Parts: sequence; C-alpha cells; structure tokens
Amino acid sequence: MFGRGKQENTYDTIVIGSGISGGWAAKEFCERGLKTLLLERGRMVEHVKDYPTELMAPWDFRYRGDLSAEIKKDNPIVDRCYAFDDGTKQFFVKDAEHPYIQEKPFDWIRGYQVGGKSLIWARQTQRWSKYEFEAPLRDGFAVDWPIRYEDLAPWYSHVEKFVGISGNRDGIENLPDSEVLPAFELNCVETHIQDAIHKNFRDRHVIVGRCAHLTEPQPIHLEQGRGKCQARNLCYRGCPYGGYFSSNSSTIPWAMRTGHLTLRPNSVVHSLIYDEEKGKATGVRVVDAVSKESTEFFANVIFVNASTLNTNLILLNSTSHRFPDGLGNDHGVLGRYIAFHNYRGSLWANFDGFNDKYYSGRRPTTAFMPSFRNVFRQEMDFLRGYMVAFSAGRAGWSRGNGNGNFGADFKDGLTKPGPWQIYMMMQGETIPKFENHVRLSRDSQDQWGVPQLITHVDYDDNDRMMLKDFLEQGEAMLNAAGCININRNDSQQSPGLDIHEMGGVRMGRDSRTSMLNMWNQVHGCPNVFVTDGSCMTSVGNQNPSLTFMALTARAANYAADRLTKDGKIE
Repeated sequence: MFGRGKQENTYDTIVIGSGISGGWAAKEFCERGLKTLLLERGRMVEHVKDYPTELMAPWDFRYRGDLSAEIKKDNPIVDRCYAFDDGTKQFFVKDAEHPYIQEKPFDWIRGYQVGGKSLIWARQTQRWSKYEFEAPLRDGFAVDWPIRYEDLAPWYSHVEKFVGISGNRDGIENLPDSEVLPAFELNCVETHIQDAIHKNFRDRHVIVGRCAHLTEPQPIHLEQGRGKCQARNLCYRGCPYGGYFSSNSSTIPWAMRTGHLTLRPNSVVHSLIYDEEKGKATGVRVVDAVSKESTEFFANVIFVNASTLNTNLILLNSTSHRFPDGLGNDHGVLGRYIAFHNYRGSLWANFDGFNDKYYSGRRPTTAFMPSFRNVFRQEMDFLRGYMVAFSAGRAGWSRGNGNGNFGADFKDGLTKPGPWQIYMMMQGETIPKFENHVRLSRDSQDQWGVPQLITHVDYDDNDRMMLKDFLEQGEAMLNAAGCININRNDSQQSPGLDIHEMGGVRMGRDSRTSMLNMWNQVHGCPNVFVTDGSCMTSVGNQNPSLTFMALTARAANYAADRLTKDGKIE
C-alpha cells in the first residue's frame, strides 16, 4: 500500500526523468520561481565528480577499453550499442537490471542515472523544417501535427543559445539554420567528396554536422561553468570540461542554483495519481529503487519525461476508474504508433589520394547531408526520406590494412597513416503504424512491482525500399567522388538500436486519434504534460534531441504562465 503524502511532499511541479527533456523542464520551471521536484529512477551522477573514466588512457583499462567476455555474454542487448565499452559501461542499464519482454526483437538501450542518456547521446542537433511538420497531412500518414515550424522556431533559438551548437549557417530550405558557434572543419577527403556530390547531384547539400559542442564558449556557457570542447571524442565517459551539453553539466546545476529544485534520485515512478473528484492528476507514486519503500508526491503540474518507452509504461500503469486503460487513454491510442530511425544501411570505401595529408584532433561530428528524397513532394515509391552522414579517416597502417604483423613491425606500422577509409550511413524516417506498439505484461513484474513492458515493433516494406535506395545512392555518390573498394552493408539490426524510439503518446488535433494537444497536455488530463520522444507525431529524419528540448521549453513556459496567472491548470 502507498502511504499518504505529507505537506512536505507537495510541490508546484513534478518532473519525471532527468535526461535531456526533463532537465530542460526543471530549468524552465525553477527559473520561473516554481518549487520543482525532479525524480530520477537511477543513481546520482554529479558533473565531473562522478565521471570515473574521464581522463583514463587506453592502457589504464584491463582490456584497453574493450569489455570482458563475461560482460559481453551477460549483456547481449546493450553490448550491441556502439558507445558501450569499458570506459562507459557505468552509464548504461545492463540487460538483467530492468528486464522487458520482446514480442518482436527490440534493443532497448537505457541510461538510468541523473542526466539519463544526455551523458551518452551522440550530440547531433538539427532543426526540423516546415516540411517535417507538414508531412503527415501532405502525404497521408500518422495524424496532422497540431503545431508548425513557426510555433517552435523561437524555442529552437532559446534552447540553442543555452546549449551551444557548433555549425554553420548553411542556408538550406529543408534544414533551417540554427543559432551557431564556429563549426568544426571537414578534412581534405571529406571536402573532396563534398565537392563531387555538389557537382554531380545538384539536389544534395553536404555540410559539417551541427553538434552540441562549445567551440567558442559564450558568456552564458561560462556562467554555467562549462568550457571549450577539447576534441578528445571521449564524450560518452562524461566530459570534465562541460564541452558538450548534458543535463549534468548544464540544466540541472542551473536549476539547482535557483534554490527551487529538489532532486531525488533512486525514485522509480510506479504511476500517476488521478483524483476522481477533482478530475485531474494530483501526484505520483514512487518506489525507492534501493529500499523498495513507497512514497507519494503531489503537485499542480506533472511533466512526464522518463524517455519514450518508460513514459509509455508509466502512463499505461496509471489506471483509475476514469482511465482503466492508462491515463488519458480514452481511445486506445496510448502505446501505439511507436516509430524509430532506420539505421540499417551503411557503406565502406577507400580513397586513393591525398597520401600526404592528415588531420588534427578527434572531431566529434561528421559530414552530414539532409534528406533529398520526398522533401518538397512525394516522388519515390516509398514515403519520407533519410539523412546521410559520412566521415573519412586514416588508421595506422597495420590496422588499416588488417595485416597480421606482430612485434616491432606491427608497432611501427601503427605510427604510419594507412589508406583513407570512408564510412557512410543512413538515418531513415519510419512511418508510425498502429501495429508497432508497447503494452504491459499481465503476468510479469519488475523488481519494483511495476509490470514489465512488452515491445512489438518491426520494419516494413517502406523501410526496406528506403534502405535499398540509400545503398544505391550512397554507392553512386562515392563512385562520383572516385572512391574505390566500395562495400554495401545491411546490418539487419533490430529496431531500438538507433536509440531514437519515439511515439506512443503522440500530439494531435483530435483527442480520438492522439494523446496530447498543441501544448503537450494530455487531452483528458490537462495538468499532465509529456514532452520527451513519446510525444512525437512523426519522427522526421533528423536527430531528435534538439526538438525534444525545444518542445519541452515551450510547454514548460506555457504551464508556468498558467500557474503564475491562474494558480492551476484545468
């Protein structure tokens, strides 16, 4: 049984989840003077203090950064994540720590700690354009977004100035310019490929990827205590310089210094409390992750930012007489229309030339190409499009050639640059479908007494046609640039490994087909807001985190306006 909450457990706002979107909600509320409780199901991670591997060299690790055979065997799901290694493993949920049921294969990559996955994200930041917000209505899929680019543009700027985005103002219609700091530079081979693509494919734009790294910190960043990116590319260990944006280095300390934030780690949210008489949510039920003791907390406004699948889980588990199938789930939409990004396609190639050239540092971004398919009109035999990222580099000669030398010859070869190698990948938009869903198990619970989540998400023919087109176009572009030894690859990886799952609590204009309105409020319970990836109506082809942050800042300020003006939200 859950105990009655006490007066000291009452706040103006409760934010569930301390990752990228939850950190932003806490920051905005605390700046507005609202007493805010930030709940995090994982352990405390304090900036710098709790980055144990931040300055370790490869030889400081037992396996030079690789994982032991035992860890790999025990963690087949998370081990498939590119960022999971001996230097970062402390920031990832191990497979046995929070089990779930895969009705169809789904690799659920999670980070349960203060800061969430903001410590281990890829930091790529692109705005959506008007074409993404208009796409469902134009092309007849999902439901119409209740907002347009113009609604979010000022909030993109608001977020970008605080976060710090490295990049150029590129003037591309379907990739609106951001508020940017100086960009990283492409190397000579990447510039050569850029020139070849611009010459041979006039509808395609190659730029350096915009990323959340401080190349030239501004006063607002120095005030946060953050410093310049050192181009170490060890970001997933936690950055002691604050050179990239995370909740830990930025939004949470900023909120904390207002004096209005209470941060409570090890707090597993069981469900939201719905008051039948008041007709609104009044609080949350929390299970202590360590002691398993139960507590209730209360607030006028609740923001659910637990990350896409956990947000779906919490709302599905928030049942009442009014909402027997989950909070706000009057029409069976909750948990449905889960979508993600298609990462299956990649190409490898070599380039014979520029053998007297090299590059400096470990740039934390790549060359980037916004989508060129179905942008202005439907023109392909598949819906939507894909972005392309590529990079070129020179490994040591021994590694680059993959030869079997040992001893002095091998070590000497590592000091000599090998041939130029190019890696190209896709990030494709998938179409939200009713069949792709998550739901709660009726038979299995986790260690905190919460039903386990069942995932039922898969690819379709649209995804396979998009993959085929990318592999064909990728090879054509590399051929045009004079690359050799081009190899196509379909990883056939499960959904989820992209770590861009979205949907299940989507925004829309009609409460019969969506869960949230234009301000991210639950249609049937307007003092509950959802602004993480679960709110997305469609997924675009861009990296999503910047859009999550902008949506959160917009919704939080709307809620704060209502609270400070009316004292409540109904």
